[in-house]
Amino acid sequence: MIPHRLGLLAGAILLAGPVVSAAENYEALLPPDAKRLHLGDAAPDFKLLGIDGRTMTLADFKPAPVLMVVFLSNHCPYSHAAETRLLPLAREFAGQGLAVVAINPNSPDNVSVTELGYSKYNDGYEEMKLYARDQGFPFPYLYDGDTQATAKAYGCLATPHVMLFDRERKLRYAGRVDDSRFEDPKTVTALDARNAVVEMLAGRPVTKPLTPVLGCSTKWNHKQADIAKAEAKWKAAPVDLALIDAAGVAALAKNTSNRLRLVNVWATWCAPCVAEFPALVSLSRRMGNRDFELITISLDDPKMSASAKKFLENQHATAPNRLKRLLKAEGREAVNFLYTEANADALVQALDPAWPGPLPHTVLIAPGGKILWRHNGPVDSKELLDTVVAALGPYYTP
Repeated sequence: MIPHRLGLLAGAILLAGPVVSAAENYEALLPPDAKRLHLGDAAPDFKLLGIDGRTMTLADFKPAPVLMVVFLSNHCPYSHAAETRLLPLAREFAGQGLAVVAINPNSPDNVSVTELGYSKYNDGYEEMKLYARDQGFPFPYLYDGDTQATAKAYGCLATPHVMLFDRERKLRYAGRVDDSRFEDPKTVTALDARNAVVEMLAGRPVTKPLTPVLGCSTKWNHKQADIAKAEAKWKAAPVDLALIDAAGVAALAKNTSNRLRLVNVWATWCAPCVAEFPALVSLSRRMGNRDFELITISLDDPKMSASAKKFLENQHATAPNRLKRLLKAEGREAVNFLYTEANADALVQALDPAWPGPLPHTVLIAPGGKILWRHNGPVDSKELLDTVVAALGPYYTP
């Protein structure tokens, strides 16, 4: 798994409870029409569609002495990590009086493309079904992304955000699953939600009823202007095309960086290359906050470099901002190259001796130069995304 730097994660560490001007900070993070739930407040009713096609309400969980309402999402690495403890917790106490309902609060249209780098899935309803299947959710998973009325009624700050209600459906615990942002259970030192469940099922007051909320901020549907602004900025970014020879390609293939390198060889005269190119750019954007780099190598005639560059500009094939900063520090700026040598065999030997020759050709190279995946011909974008996410991992890592 490739390490990731905390300061560059698209998400937020949010505080709930009396930490620093708690009420002001908490409520400032919510939309104007949202409400913060306080200890002792009643659970708001809801009417939400689940991934099984059923519409569920608060009354569906009436028999349970303790109800956990937990806000989760498909895309968030903090949510992914917390689920490694949350799912076993739900299974452990399912026969002891705990009911769990998970709610996705996010508007999928307001999840920025760079926030999708930790998952194969966006936060839309249909993709919730796939994510829950992959994870083996043992509880209902409900969608609130269109109106977000339930997230506002509960004051959902982030995913994950846990709220525990007693038999009378009064709030007795609010905050995190536990104190670790990583997936390894050995990194947990405070089992906050689990301790609260145990105390509530035993009829005891919760010792620590408020904890910080650690996770990716709720993607409220009033943030569309921000998404549009980021899109416009991406499209306005300059696109460069540098010349490269076989020795330069061999140096790139050695991959002395700490990033995965996806190298795609293409040409403007290659119809399959042109057809697949938008998916490659989309993947580069999606992985903009991960240790990942898309490198393109054009086999157009060097005399046609202007046409190749024009194509790249039309595709907005620029490096993400984080990658630009890393490349500048490493003494390189280009991610798009045009091969200058007449000898194609030299390129094959420099990049991938197993390459049979036709275009397009794509290889995924790990740090140190090992080819993890290769494909000759048009790539399947879903297969490629699955491969990259699997290599990088779905979690934030230390």
